[in-house]
Order: sequence, then C-alpha cells, then structure tokens
Amino acid sequence: MQRDLSDTGIGMITIGFRPPQPLHDLADYLHLTGPMVSDEQRTVYRLLGLRRAPLRRVYSPGTLAFYTRARRRGQQLQRPVEDTRQLGGDAIIADGVVTRRWAPRSPDDRVTPARLVAAARTAARL
Repeated sequence: MQRDLSDTGIGMITIGFRPPQPLHDLADYLHLTGPMVSDEQRTVYRLLGLRRAPLRRVYSPGTLAFYTRARRRGQQLQRPVEDTRQLGGDAIIADGVVTRRWAPRSPDDRVTPARLVAAARTAARL
C-alpha cells in the first residue's frame, strides 16, 4: 500500500499496541517503511473508537476458515502473544482531522488496501 501512495505525497503511519521492539520487528517483517508508533495504552485506538471484539466475533466463521486454509497449506500456527480481541482499524487524517474511519466488527472485516488508497487520494485533493 505504501508503494501505491509513494507518488502522492501522502504518508502512512502504522500504530500498534505492542512495545516498540516487537513493533519494529513486525514492521521489518511486513516491509513497512513509514513511521511505526507504539500505543501500548491504546490511546489512539480509543480516540478512533476501535474496540475489543467479543470472542464470537474474533473466532467468526471467516476467521476459522482463514486458519483452516492456512493449516491445509501446511502453515504452522503460533499461539497468540497479544490481545487477539483488540480490533484494528484504518483512518484518513488530513490537517489533524479524521476525514474517514473504518472500524471493523471482526478481525476479517477490514477495508481493502485499494479502497483505503482511493480514499487517501480523495482526501489529499480536498
């Protein structure tokens, strides 16, 4: 996604609730080049209205299907080391104002990168 924004002047900041070093390791693993911010107290999560999901949503049919497909492909599944109920989200912020926000209802309910990039490009033109 960062590549899709590189010609726009739009930046991407990734915020996670892990401590800084594990977050840095995750950024390396995902090849993220933009800033990574550790929000261990989940202040930004609360400000954006990003909630924790009930168990029935975390282990929804879509999530269970994802893990089943991964196991069938031979992937080793690791035991979670963090809060699996904390939902992520995405936001477009222009001049300090949230212009668009996506708050998923379950882990498999996320905005597509293409839609996020399109919204960022639109916000940059406003």
